[in-house]
This record gives sequence, structure tokens and C-alpha cells, in this order.
Amino acid sequence: MKELCKYGTHRVIYPEGTLPQTADKINNEMVCYDNEILVDVDTLNIDSASFTQIKNACNSDVDKMKEMIENIVNNKGKMQNPVTGSGGMFLGRIKEVGKNLHLNLKPGDKITSLVSLSLTPLKIEKIISIDLSKDQVNIIGQAILFETGIYAVIPNDLPANIVLSALDVAGAAAQVEKLVKKDDSVLILGAGGKSGILCAYQARKSAGKNGKVIGLIHSDRHRHDLEKLNVCDYIIVGDATKPMEIYNKVRAVLPEMVDVTINVVNVPNTEMTSILPTKSTGTIYFFSMATSFTKAALGAEGIASEALMIIGNGYTKDHAEFTLNLLRESKELYEIFKERYGSDK
Repeated sequence: MKELCKYGTHRVIYPEGTLPQTADKINNEMVCYDNEILVDVDTLNIDSASFTQIKNACNSDVDKMKEMIENIVNNKGKMQNPVTGSGGMFLGRIKEVGKNLHLNLKPGDKITSLVSLSLTPLKIEKIISIDLSKDQVNIIGQAILFETGIYAVIPNDLPANIVLSALDVAGAAAQVEKLVKKDDSVLILGAGGKSGILCAYQARKSAGKNGKVIGLIHSDRHRHDLEKLNVCDYIIVGDATKPMEIYNKVRAVLPEMVDVTINVVNVPNTEMTSILPTKSTGTIYFFSMATSFTKAALGAEGIASEALMIIGNGYTKDHAEFTLNLLRESKELYEIFKERYGSDK
């Protein structure tokens, strides 16, 4: 047995010397070591880029998707999409807490993980169902949280499925609160998705009445939700993989371009669509797991943009409570999440 490590390196099988997230394979034996938490898992919330890739590769065939997910977990010991490199999070119940951890947890407590499935030891006994509209996979299985693995206890005032969906993207809106200043103009790519509507809501709060919020959506499917929130000055329908098309549409409503761009789409090749409409002195936040560092860096260089580009980090202090409070304060936002992702059971 390797020496226990708070970062979980004792679970790494290969390559040796790596951390669990970058490892090709980790030990998913469901034994709770002294510095770990063992959880009975009910639902996997696969991150949007990964779920979209799996769904497209399987032509939305649920049986093929089940097989693909099971193969990934069996081969890697974790749910890490080999194409996108991303994971997701889980909803489950505490089974056991290692004796070296002194936490306010007891068996049966319902939690969501706040660290990626791409580093979480996972064992799937059975996939019960896949919800194509929620990016969620209901399973019988178990997972391990490491000593540094953060989590959130499901609150009593919000349904678990809504909490799971919101906390899957908890870092997005919390980062928007830090990046967007009063009177800023903001462009949100993917404004109709769950991270997008949270970001749009927070962008309006941060920019204030004199700021401008532009929401880019792929189709009119989610236009009604954005209009109901009443947070976007302009809603643009377009293909985020076509930078010149979106650039021209943004310039048509805001010729001076935007101060901040938030990219929360779930498809690749949207880097230049984020960079082109942003002022050279502006900020671009790439929350999407489909982002290519190479394309963003070299693309910005190619158009002589010195905009600050930030890699989306799913963690920022108190991001879980911050995001849940948005649902608590806005009836419209809560109703959208309830309709899309939740139930009151």
C-alpha cells in the first residue's frame, strides 16, 4: 500500500508520479482509506462538453451511451471522457468517513461532489437510466472523495436534482461576479444553457442598469427563458463556431465591442468567437471544457489582441453557496431550473 496522500496520489496506478486528474488509470477499489470519504452514488452529472460528445458519438442511442460510459470507468477507474478530458460531478449519500478525517458528516448525509469526476475514483455497478435533457446518469455505484476533495451537503430548502445541476457549474457565475464591473458590456456565449443563464443573471447584477449584457444562443429554443429573466439587453441567435458571423452580429448592436466575454458553450472551435468581439483591453473567461489553449493563445496573437484570457476554474471560494443563493433570490431563475432539471421530490 502506498503512503496516503491528501491529493489522492496513493490511488494512481499509472503513470506513476502523476495526480489523479492527469493519471490514465486510478485505483477504484471501493475501500475507504483513513483519509478518504466513501459515498454511495445515485446520479452522475456529466459535464456538458463530455455529455455532448458522448451523445453525438452514440447518435443519442441510450444503450450505446451506457456502454461507452461503463467502458470509460472500467478502463480508467474514473469518469474522464478521453476526448474532452473532462468529467462532471455526482450526487450521493455518505457511506463511510475515514478515521483521520474530522468532518461534520454522518452516514446517510446527502452530498454533491464539487470536484471533477475526472479525478474521482468511481465504480459503477449498474446504470439505471440516462436523462438526455439534463446530462445526468442515474446509477448504482460508489465513489471516493480525497482529503482535499470539496463537497456540498444538500440543503433542506432546495430539491437535490436542482442543486446538482446548479452546482455542476457553480464556479461560472461566482467568477462573473469577480470579473464584471459596474457599467461593463458583457457577451455570454452559450447564454441559454444552465451555466449561461446563471452567468447572464449575475452579469446583469454586476454591470448594473447602465451596463450591457448580450446573450448568444444557438437557436430560439431557450430564448423564452432569457426573456423571462429579463437580464439581456440583446439576444443574438447564431453559430458560435463561426467567429466572423458572431463578430458582425455583436458589432451591429454594440459597435465599440465588449469589455468582458464569458464562454460557456459545450462545443469546440469557439475561441475566436470569444476573442474577436472583445476589446483588446478586455477580459475573456473560458469556462467551457471544450476550449483549446493553443487556439485561444495563437488566435489572439494572430489578430494582435492583448485581451486578458482566463482559464475557467470550477472552484472559487464559497462558490456553491453563492450559486444556490442566486436560485433563492430569483424566482424566475429558480423556475427555469425547476422546469429543466428538477423535481420537488
